[in-house]
Amino acid sequence: MSRRRFIRTLGAGAVAGAALSSVPALASHRRAPVSLRNFTHGVASGDPLPHAVILWTRLSPVGRRGQVPVFWEVAADRAFRHVLRRGVARTDAGRDFTVKVDVDGLPAGRRFFYRFRSGRAVSPVGVTRTLPRGAVDEVRLAVFSCANYPAGFFHAYGEAARRRDLFASVHLGDYLYEYGRGGYASEDAALLDREVDPEGELLALDDYRRRYAQYRSDPDCQALHAAMPMIAVWDDHEIANDTWKGGAENHNPGEGDFAVRRAAAIRAYHEWMPIRVSDPRRPERIYRSFRFGNLLSLHMLDTRVIARDRQLDYAGYLGNGGFDAAAFAADMADPARQLMGTEQRAWLQGQMAASSATWQVLGQQVLMGRMHIPAPVALQSISFGDYSALLYKAQTAPGTLTPAEQAVLAQPAIPYNLDAWDGYAVAREVVLGMARALDKNLVVLAGDTHNAWASDLADAQGNAVGVEFATASVSSPGLEAYFPNEDPAAVAAGLTRLIGPLRYANTADRGYMVLTATAEACTAQWHYVSTIKSADYAAIDGPVWATLPGAGNRRLFAV
Repeated sequence: MSRRRFIRTLGAGAVAGAALSSVPALASHRRAPVSLRNFTHGVASGDPLPHAVILWTRLSPVGRRGQVPVFWEVAADRAFRHVLRRGVARTDAGRDFTVKVDVDGLPAGRRFFYRFRSGRAVSPVGVTRTLPRGAVDEVRLAVFSCANYPAGFFHAYGEAARRRDLFASVHLGDYLYEYGRGGYASEDAALLDREVDPEGELLALDDYRRRYAQYRSDPDCQALHAAMPMIAVWDDHEIANDTWKGGAENHNPGEGDFAVRRAAAIRAYHEWMPIRVSDPRRPERIYRSFRFGNLLSLHMLDTRVIARDRQLDYAGYLGNGGFDAAAFAADMADPARQLMGTEQRAWLQGQMAASSATWQVLGQQVLMGRMHIPAPVALQSISFGDYSALLYKAQTAPGTLTPAEQAVLAQPAIPYNLDAWDGYAVAREVVLGMARALDKNLVVLAGDTHNAWASDLADAQGNAVGVEFATASVSSPGLEAYFPNEDPAAVAAGLTRLIGPLRYANTADRGYMVLTATAEACTAQWHYVSTIKSADYAAIDGPVWATLPGAGNRRLFAV
């Protein structure tokens, strides 16, 4: 048995042992053996408030008909000697036998233990917290994005779950992927015994439910959820690739009405994720705020479903004369193009204006930093290495450049990813202008790209507004897959030279990020794993970058 498998087995046994030994209120059949088969997807908590938190679990639907009662309790201690709240919830097939309880009336800023019972089965014990009030010295959050089951193991989840210094996890989306078997990043899935279920692409409600069930069967995923509350938003793959308000890149003719597919995906998301529904009539409205006392306000945004206009496509600007930069610039400057929408933007402005917290943190999906790279590289007409060689030639022997090489170097820098805020430049200016006008210390969290980044954020006039910390993926491949013949370290170094606001890049490693906020600074440290293709791996601590509060300090520096 490998070290990794041994630790995982030992951990599962410890959790089961805790559930078995915590007998008081839930163990009504003391002599009967306790089976955990009805809680095979573990437990979870999320959306903490100073007085409340969401608890989640799921029963096995085998042999179940009608409504099933599920008993729950929250205690101040792992042994459940001091139970604070208890109750009963009911679930059925209409909820995919998931259970969500919004437990209210809890003390602020405290850690709690919780569990469920159905019949003789008792769930694992989970750990959760409520938000603090008043003065707070430190908040530490683990940040995740892009967990692709067939691509490899979720070691990043397991690493974070074993820490004891984290308040909560923040998931920025792509919690699962919708592709069918043999699709994106699946080349090693059979070897790793991680082929997706169901076999086809997710289109209907049952498809999405089954995929969530598979992801939540992962032991590292279960461990993370049981260890701390999660604050989550979706990105595109919870629905379909490159989702926008009216469709998606891979929603094709013959796959039905996209609105029906989207509604099914959103319903499954709310069933399986420990998220609070603010308005049942509008389940697509998931933007919401969390206040960690006077230190940090976390505003979770939706940049996918509610208002995003369709992404621009470089193919539409290529002709016999090359790239039509003027037409592209005109479309980018269109003030009507939306990413967040006017309603969400007004909400965010109100939240930031009302918050007196030191740090205003945006938890959202896509990169806000300006990631402009030379057009020949962005359009993949020249390799990154060849372009770097041309730059070196221009610096050391400019007289030897051919007319063709000069033409390549003369092309403008353009956004490498039009699915990000770079493709919605006016919308980005509005958010940056809002933060600057309110004189807030802005920190933006991002995922989506599968790589780690740290960028300074400035408005179009060059005024420093804040910083962005972007997490690497849990398992989805990054830029190393697009530049397979390039040295990832050279690519990262080259990008930081070419992109002015970019201060740090890692384009090869999988992992997660820890955000630490104090009154003096807000820092991000990246944590990586040596491989996701084996059960055995090494944990690697990455660098630390930070920013300071105050109008003159809103820039990045290495720690």
